[in-house]
Amino acid sequence: MRYCVFWDVAIDHEAGKVRDDWDCPYCRARLSKSPRKNSSIQKVERAFETFFDRALGQKVSQSKQWPVQINYSLGKKRYKKVPDNEDLALIAKIEDSDIPYPFPIEPMPKGDKTSDPFNIGITHSHHFYTHRNLWLLAATIKRFSTNRPLFVITALIRTLTKMFRWAPHGKHTAGTSGTLYVPSVTHEYPIFDAIRRRLRWYKGLLAFLDSIPSGKTVITTGSSSSIQVQNNTVDYVFVDPPFGANLMYSELNFLWEAWLGIFTNRQTEAIVNTMQRKGLPEYQVLMESCFQEFYRILKPGRWMTVEFHNSKNSVWNSIQEGLLRAGFVVADVRFFDKQHGTFNQVTATGAVKQDLIISAYKPARRFEQRFLQSGGSPEAAWDFTRQHLEQLPTPQVREDGLMETLAERQPYLLYDRMVQFHVQRGLPVPLSAPEFYQGLSQHFLERDGMIFTPESAAEYDKRRLQAERVEQLALFVSDEKSALQWLRRELNPETGSGPQTYGELQPRFMQEARSIARHEQMPELRDMLEDNFLQDEPTSCWKVPDPGKQADLEALRQKSLLREFSTYLQGHGRLRAFRGEAVRAGFSHHWKERGYQAILHVAERLPDKILAEDPELLMYVDNARLRAGDQPRQSGFWDG
Repeated sequence: MRYCVFWDVAIDHEAGKVRDDWDCPYCRARLSKSPRKNSSIQKVERAFETFFDRALGQKVSQSKQWPVQINYSLGKKRYKKVPDNEDLALIAKIEDSDIPYPFPIEPMPKGDKTSDPFNIGITHSHHFYTHRNLWLLAATIKRFSTNRPLFVITALIRTLTKMFRWAPHGKHTAGTSGTLYVPSVTHEYPIFDAIRRRLRWYKGLLAFLDSIPSGKTVITTGSSSSIQVQNNTVDYVFVDPPFGANLMYSELNFLWEAWLGIFTNRQTEAIVNTMQRKGLPEYQVLMESCFQEFYRILKPGRWMTVEFHNSKNSVWNSIQEGLLRAGFVVADVRFFDKQHGTFNQVTATGAVKQDLIISAYKPARRFEQRFLQSGGSPEAAWDFTRQHLEQLPTPQVREDGLMETLAERQPYLLYDRMVQFHVQRGLPVPLSAPEFYQGLSQHFLERDGMIFTPESAAEYDKRRLQAERVEQLALFVSDEKSALQWLRRELNPETGSGPQTYGELQPRFMQEARSIARHEQMPELRDMLEDNFLQDEPTSCWKVPDPGKQADLEALRQKSLLREFSTYLQGHGRLRAFRGEAVRAGFSHHWKERGYQAILHVAERLPDKILAEDPELLMYVDNARLRAGDQPRQSGFWDG
């Protein structure tokens, strides 16, 4: 078998890029690193070499690398050259020399993100470096560890590795983020240039650290599940937690930990990881233990902000569940647009492609005491709603003259928060949805589809006068629940177009309802209108009923949903299709009646994915399992 240098055949030096495919210089076959399926192009293979690793005292086999270009400076000018015999002899001399400074030779653990280096023979920490950079890094760390800030050098540990990717036009990068991938063409970063740059960056930071009076700050490293801080002493918590299976932290931190000699306790690492046998249930338990600590140290009535990013609803829901079970009340969830530096209101739990900013608070101590005495009563439900509304921010007028709409002030989300607060504390929910909606108008004030206390309504009215218009929240119709929310908003004159005929509604609704989940047995639009809204006979227009009549309609609808739920109770095996609103109604009813086994029986019939991605269903099931004395369910799927 004959070999060729990747640099010579696969790089288009004139265009400054890597070719998708190229001709073999020996047989003229068309080659590629990753040819398309059913293509005549052949896949190339790396060449390997075996040598004696003196640090390990054994032979190793690794992907062969060959020096192809030297970049150097002469005065203020930069040049490039092909390595000549003298250059190659010098490199060989360095390779054959023993490094007189200590360096780690830790074996790399097997993990979800370590297959790339293992595939090319990189099995230990020192294999990630050229012999020259390993020598210089070891010497520099030895010197810095005595009288200089070591973090200036540890910040370079990844930059100096073979993961540093060569790129045309000098735009090299420190590797593919979130991986341990070693590219085909690497760039050996000169350590002295890197140190000089880092020292310039850190000069201001070091001066700032020197200016801080002693004893005014505390920096500590430890587990968030065991924080050495007294109860009820912290004013504010900001946390940027692990995002499920997005990043394998202990694996990606391997190099830093090898040099520092301190390794992550992987048993308590809060991630979803196949190699560690951690699925969503294990991840949620670990995250919940951290949130419980944050709850313990936070002062009553104070806030916590959680920055979160994950593209999977199931992970997002596990975070919400962990927050609620720890005792927090979620007050606001928004998108954080890093590109434009703006916040956007979240209106659907399925939209988690960007970073989310979650604001949650620890209820005031006096309220908790009152709730414990009267929890489970309608008065306690209204007491919770009042204190929750007092905690929520008042909408602001943005620079463009738009009055923002806070999703958390909408009636259906207020009801959801009230239900969550009761269920998480093992209490029956004292108000049905229609009773709650009817009571809102008696206890509070409504403005532009949002609910306020009298004091906050007055403040909102002042700001409303300064706005040109009110923000319209996007709403994604994916099931019966979101479809009803869309219809209520569309038929409400304050938030939508007002009363409409079936013919006017139908094409608009069909356009919105294009993403209905496969498992959802959606009623027809006409059936949803007849069950939940009123029709004006002279005009044939459908409209939102007043609270009194809505309660009557809802009572009839609940009977129909519970009849449907009873059919799910009678059968066995997985439900491939079902009516989501019937499951919610059944879970709510049986929770109130303490029929925990009924909840668990139907939950076992639901697909794991559906259960994990619906925060309301998951809340009922997890709490029913605790009340029934069952062990936490181990999911049959991985999120990795």
